[in-house]
Amino acid sequence: MGSLQQQQGSGGGGNTHRIVSVAETPPSGVDQDDSLKQKSGWRNFLPYVGPGFLVSLAYLDPGNLETDLQAGANHGYELLWVILIGLIFALIIQSLAANLGVSTGKHLSELCKAEYPVFVKYCLWLLAEVAVIAADIPEVIGTAFALNILFHIPVWVGVLLTGLSTLLLLGLQRYGVRKLELLIAILVFVMAACFFGELSYVKPPAKQVLKGLFIPKLNGQDATGDAIALLGALVMPHNLFLHSALVLSRKVPNSVRGINDACRYFLIESGFALFVAFLINVAIVSVSATVCLVDELKPDDKERCSDLTLNSASFLLKNVLGGSSSTVYAIALLASGQSSTITGTYAGQFIMQGFLDLKMRTWLRNLVTRCIAIAPSLVVSIIGGPSGAGRLIIIASMILSFELPFALIPLLKFSSGTTKMGPHKNSIYIIVVSWVLGLGIIGINVYYLSTAFVGWIIHNNLPKVGNVFIGILVFPLMAVYIGSVIYLMFRKDKVVTYIDPSKSDPITQTRMEGGGEGGVELQQHVPYREDLSDIPLPR
Repeated sequence: MGSLQQQQGSGGGGNTHRIVSVAETPPSGVDQDDSLKQKSGWRNFLPYVGPGFLVSLAYLDPGNLETDLQAGANHGYELLWVILIGLIFALIIQSLAANLGVSTGKHLSELCKAEYPVFVKYCLWLLAEVAVIAADIPEVIGTAFALNILFHIPVWVGVLLTGLSTLLLLGLQRYGVRKLELLIAILVFVMAACFFGELSYVKPPAKQVLKGLFIPKLNGQDATGDAIALLGALVMPHNLFLHSALVLSRKVPNSVRGINDACRYFLIESGFALFVAFLINVAIVSVSATVCLVDELKPDDKERCSDLTLNSASFLLKNVLGGSSSTVYAIALLASGQSSTITGTYAGQFIMQGFLDLKMRTWLRNLVTRCIAIAPSLVVSIIGGPSGAGRLIIIASMILSFELPFALIPLLKFSSGTTKMGPHKNSIYIIVVSWVLGLGIIGINVYYLSTAFVGWIIHNNLPKVGNVFIGILVFPLMAVYIGSVIYLMFRKDKVVTYIDPSKSDPITQTRMEGGGEGGVELQQHVPYREDLSDIPLPR
C-alpha cells in the first residue's frame, strides 16, 4: 500500500489544501467489488447532510413570513406562482453554489477576489455586506415583534434587545451547537405545523391555489412590488456565498465519481429542504388569503388584514390554537429570527474572509452586523410604529432582490466556465435554464426600478425644482446599476483557478477518467478546507 502527499495551491485565496492517503490497493482480505459496494448506498449520503438544511432556514425567516402574509392578504392566491418559480430557481442556484465549492475547493467570495480587479472586488464586497445587513433587518424586526407579543415590550425597545438576544444565543453554542440548532429548527417547524393545521381548517379552494401556482398574474395595485419582494425574500444573495462555503466542511474524494456523487448528494439534500420550505411558504400565503378574503370577516380582523404585519398575524391561527395562538406564534417567530441570524452571521464571516482575508470572532461579527441593522429598524419603529417596521421588511426584501445580480452573475459565469470548474462545468442545459431564469429576475428588477421611479416622479406633490434635483441624483445611479450588471455579464473571466490534480500522476489520471472503476476509488480529499472546518456542522 502506498501513499501520496501532495500540496495544492488555492489560487487567489492563498490557502493550501493537503491531500492525504491514497490507497493503491484495497485492504487485504477485502474484495474490490465488496469494497466498492460498501461505498454505495444511503450511508454515503448522510455525511453530506447539513449545509442545505442550514441554508434553507433563510427561506423561513421573518422576511419570508412578512412578504407571504402580505401577498396573501393583498392579492389572494395570485402570487403563489412567484413562490414556485422562486424556489425552483433557488434550488438551481443553490446547487450551483454547492457544485462550485465542491469542484474548486474555494467558495464564491474567494473566487471573486481572485478574478476581479481591486476596485470591482471591493465594490462586490460592500454589496455583499449590504445584502447581509438587509437580510438581518427582518430578523431584527421579527424578534422585536415576538418580544412585543410575549412581554408587551414596545417594538423599538425590542429592536434594541435583539442584539443581546442573538449574542446570548451564539454564546449558548458552546453547550452543543447541534442540539441548539435542532431546538431552533423544531420551534420553526412548530409554526409550520400551526399553519398546516390552520390550512386544513380553513380549506382554501384547491382550484384557486393551483391557478395561483401555475398561471402567472400581476393584477392589482402594487402587485409587481409585492412579487419582487417575494423573490427578494426567497432568493437571497448572501445564501450563495454561504452555501458554496458550507460544502467545504465535507471531505470529498478527489475523483470524477467522488465529485459527481458529492454534487448529487448536495442537490438531493437541498431539494428536500427547499421542498419543505416551499410547502410552508405556500401554506402561509394560502392561510392569509383564505382568512382575509372571506366575506363574513369580523371588522377587527378586516382591519388587521388591510395592514397585515408580523406583529398582528397571530389571529390567523386562532381557529387551531385558540387563546394560545399568540404565544405559540411569538415563540416560533422568535426562533425563526434567531436561527436566520446565525446563518447570516456565518455568511458574513465567509464574505469577509474570502474578499479581504480577514476573520473576526463570531460574536464580534454578529455585533457589528446587528448594530448596523438596528439603526434603520430603530428609527422606523419609533417614527412609524409596528406598521412602519413591517413596511421596512418589504423594503429590505426588495433591496435583496436588487442586489442579487452581483452575486448571481459571478456564480453563473464561474460555474459555467472551465477557468474555475475545469471538466466539472455546467452542462449546456443547466447553463441555458439558469441564465434564462437569472436574466428574467434581473429584467423584472430593472423594469420595476425604472417604472416605479418614473411613476413616483410624475405623481408626487414635490415642487418641480425638487423633482429635477432628485432626477439628477437618481437617474445616474440607475445607469450605474444597469452598467454594472452589463459589465459583470460580458466581462470575460481571465484568471484560471482550476488545478487538475491528476496531471502529474498518470495512474491518478487513469483512475479519475474511469471514475474509480476497475479498482478502489481514489480517496484523496481535495476540497476539504481546514480553515473552514470549525463550521458548526457534523464532519
